[in-house]
Amino acid sequence: MSQIFAVHPDNPQSRLLRQAVSIIEEGGLIVYPTDSGYALGCRLGCKSALERIKALRQLGKHHNMTMVARDLSHLGTYARISKPIFRMLKAFTPGAYTFILNATPEVPRLMLHPKRKTLGFRIPAHTITMALLECLEAPLMSSTLILPGAAAPLSEPEAIYDLLGNKVDLVINGGICSHQPTTVVDLTGDVPVILREGKGDLSPFMGINEK
Repeated sequence: MSQIFAVHPDNPQSRLLRQAVSIIEEGGLIVYPTDSGYALGCRLGCKSALERIKALRQLGKHHNMTMVARDLSHLGTYARISKPIFRMLKAFTPGAYTFILNATPEVPRLMLHPKRKTLGFRIPAHTITMALLECLEAPLMSSTLILPGAAAPLSEPEAIYDLLGNKVDLVINGGICSHQPTTVVDLTGDVPVILREGKGDLSPFMGINEK
């Protein structure tokens, strides 16, 4: 039976966060708020939860998931990055960016496209997300909560619970979320390349040709 937790947006209740972490660690699928809308999240590398995400969103077999982390401390394990790229990530996180990075063999294979060994990585600027990740002490495997045929992610938690209550294990109600997508920046090459314009400020990357 799915649950919904009303978590305070400024002072998240540690008791509720611990319960959410227990659900994640047991292989559950949660809905949680971020700075760019609600997202689906699960334990890193959890195949059963990943299959539920793909079924719910009707995603293709090789759709890449995003790694959502609290800080850059796990990055050396999961991504190959140079010192300049690390400095760039440090400057622009947390924030509404998704960075595409070269993945290491430590990234669960089910997160990766078989022909493109790259990783989507982000650190949301959202109090509840950051508190949840601190309690979890590990990154999440995540995907934006946008349903088939929808133009934008779902943003109202009670409506999400009513719609998906039997398809997820927990909805974290952090209030109505912005649903502007992240800015996606590819950092796998010699220079950053903007793949998608979104909520994250583009000005640091102005002058770079878009794909």
